[in-house]
Amino acid sequence: MQNIINNIKGDRLVWAIVALLAIFSFLPVYSSSSNLAYSAGSGSTFSFFVKHFMHLFLGFTIMYGVHRIPYRYFKGLSLVMLPIVLILLVLTMYQGTTIEGANASRWIQIPIIGMSFQTSTFAFVVLMVYVARYLSKIQDRDITFKETILPLWLPVFLVLILILPANFSTAAIMFVMVMVLTFIGGYPFRYLMVIVGTGILVLSLFVLTAKAFPELMPNRVDTWMSRVENFANGEDTEADYQIEKAKIAIATGGYIGLGPGKSVQKNFLPQSSSDFIFAIIVEEYGLAGGLVILTVYCWMLFRIVIIAQKSDTIFGKLVVLGVGLPIVFQALINMAVAVELFPVTGQTLPLVSSGGTSIWMTCLALGMILSVSAKREELKQQEEALDNPLEILSETI
Repeated sequence: MQNIINNIKGDRLVWAIVALLAIFSFLPVYSSSSNLAYSAGSGSTFSFFVKHFMHLFLGFTIMYGVHRIPYRYFKGLSLVMLPIVLILLVLTMYQGTTIEGANASRWIQIPIIGMSFQTSTFAFVVLMVYVARYLSKIQDRDITFKETILPLWLPVFLVLILILPANFSTAAIMFVMVMVLTFIGGYPFRYLMVIVGTGILVLSLFVLTAKAFPELMPNRVDTWMSRVENFANGEDTEADYQIEKAKIAIATGGYIGLGPGKSVQKNFLPQSSSDFIFAIIVEEYGLAGGLVILTVYCWMLFRIVIIAQKSDTIFGKLVVLGVGLPIVFQALINMAVAVELFPVTGQTLPLVSSGGTSIWMTCLALGMILSVSAKREELKQQEEALDNPLEILSETI
């Protein structure tokens, strides 16, 4: 154990933030799992507590392992993993089954261990690293839009098209994050406008096709449209049941909350331990608890920007922003949905909500960020050694 602690590198504040969120997550997950325990018929939340612990343990193992890899290797790994991601997305899309009423084309079953894995989340991380790699290659070069279509935009649109039919919110967030990263990476703004227009056109054609041939994607497009329409019109329908219960939970919490484990709405709110866990947090810990969580994610954003700014390479800067910004963006969307500032999206609260794939892929992204910061620390130590001739002399002797 001591050896592992000694080998921990990278930004210590990022480690602290991740540990803080993970430790805190046990309280709301354990509390809000009562609804799942009742639905499963077991009547006990302890099994969900253990499951969440195992997910976090594996996530931290992934983060530790990845942060020990020099980040320059992520360039080649993104090239290798992108075709694998496309194959996984195709396999996922063509499953065509449901699990407990949910669209199973978002998940595949991992052989032997029997766990489900959401391939779109993994594709998100790989795609952002791939885009960062390409943008670092074309830095300080005059490029034409035509020469970027095949190496950059074709993989992006292939991934998005494979995710879109089953998970519109993830595809939309991914598209926005790619646009943000390419803008930061210096991709010409006029070309970005072409891509945005193309994306809107493709989405429109998809919706029209789905409406004309509903048997291809039953209920999905209608669900998206009804959520947006109900949110815009403020209508109270059965589809708004989750939002109504979340609002009741938040209103009940007040300034200081009801106390740990004393949530009432966790017994009525579906997805209380995942998509709507922020509402349970506010109900139990009040406005104060909600603001603390928001502050921690803002703190994470600040550290991500600092690490990116201090990186010694363009690729390092872009990969930190590419995999780091979506974590904070997803957290803000999750909280915005709970307070009805945004339509229901199904996005979890990173490192706090229950769910294996979300935790694992968040830790994978954080491991990459820590790898970049670890390289910066290494260079800084080398510079300090060069500035100290006595230290160099002692090492030579």
